[in-house]
Amino acid sequence: MLRREWMLLALLLTAPLSAAAGNVVIDWDEKAVSIVQPATGPLPLLAVRNIAILHVAMFDAVNSIEPRYKPYKVRLPATPDTSKEAAAAAAAGAVLIKLVPDAAADVQSTLTSYLASLPDGEAKSQGIKLGEAVAAKILEIREKDGGSAADAYRPRTKAGVYIPTPITFGWQLATMTPLALASPSQFRAKPPPPLKSAEWAMNYNEIKDLGAKNSTKRTARQTEDARFWLNVGPRAYNPLPRQIVTAKNMDVLDSARFMALFSVAAADALIAVMDAKYKYEFWRPITAIRNGDIDGNPATERNATWQPIDATPMHPEYPCAHCIVSSSASAVLEGLLGTDEIPEVSLTSPFVPGVTHHFTSLQAFGDEVVNARICAGFHYRFSTVAGREMGQKIGTYVVKSVMQPAQTAMAD
Repeated sequence: MLRREWMLLALLLTAPLSAAAGNVVIDWDEKAVSIVQPATGPLPLLAVRNIAILHVAMFDAVNSIEPRYKPYKVRLPATPDTSKEAAAAAAAGAVLIKLVPDAAADVQSTLTSYLASLPDGEAKSQGIKLGEAVAAKILEIREKDGGSAADAYRPRTKAGVYIPTPITFGWQLATMTPLALASPSQFRAKPPPPLKSAEWAMNYNEIKDLGAKNSTKRTARQTEDARFWLNVGPRAYNPLPRQIVTAKNMDVLDSARFMALFSVAAADALIAVMDAKYKYEFWRPITAIRNGDIDGNPATERNATWQPIDATPMHPEYPCAHCIVSSSASAVLEGLLGTDEIPEVSLTSPFVPGVTHHFTSLQAFGDEVVNARICAGFHYRFSTVAGREMGQKIGTYVVKSVMQPAQTAMAD
């Protein structure tokens, strides 16, 4: 059954895009996610950053034609009759070809097919030129943002002492230039609680019980949620704003802005959380619980064979990355929609085939993600709280700081 579902998904993602398929921004987001984050395997390091670059390029291209908002970075001359669809598609295609060269042939084929479905003429040709020019400028701005830096993380050890050797994830992101924040540490969380504190013991024992691989304290639904949210990155999150854009029947410009703000916040959230993770280098539950006898806290009993529900992500524990990304997403959506309530969205996960989760509330969405990471055995509750607070601040900041209505002063 799983094989058949993935084959169907592959057919949908490789099907030619056309102007008749729907909203150009949504169509290219779905195509881009399938390229930057393959259906299987871990999250590629730059997937979230690359999606954000794609969306700000599409936004700046379309906004150059109808300048209702302040540009993210670029505004080029364009006549009002320039094709927004051609500009957005050309910008998306140019970004993907540059950032994911291995997929260049696929992207070019998709772009050619999409553009062929648009009426020929000056509006189309000018749209293509505009999209390509805006994409080139955005790519130039982000070229030296630190995304291509070599991983130079230094593992903590003593000379001659073995430690596990897999390469960690996300060290480069910790020093990458954000897309909207002033710096990665702008909203950095305070340090985790001291190991001798009652708070540490309470969190330790909660996840020791709930997050164990074969826990008898976890409900069937908690286990489902834990496995559901093993899904990460744009593949997990971008269907949420795509469905809202469709439900709200947004025009091309508002769709581009909606997706760009969402994607910028997600990228900056990931940059910020990696900054904090590598600042504090706090131990994961599997390390802490197998070493519960050395933390100086009599209320934390060691379990020598403890394991979480799945493989622990390869980066430091604190704060929770899923929590900051989901919270930044919620803050952006609530800031744009003016309410916690959303049109019903349906999300799926390759880790729980055949299961669909439905949401009509951003609060419920965030709560599920937070509790899933505790029940998976990956994050302590204090880490989820810190991540959620950081995400709220980042999402709110992004909505108020970039791509605002043209008549709105920055001070507002």
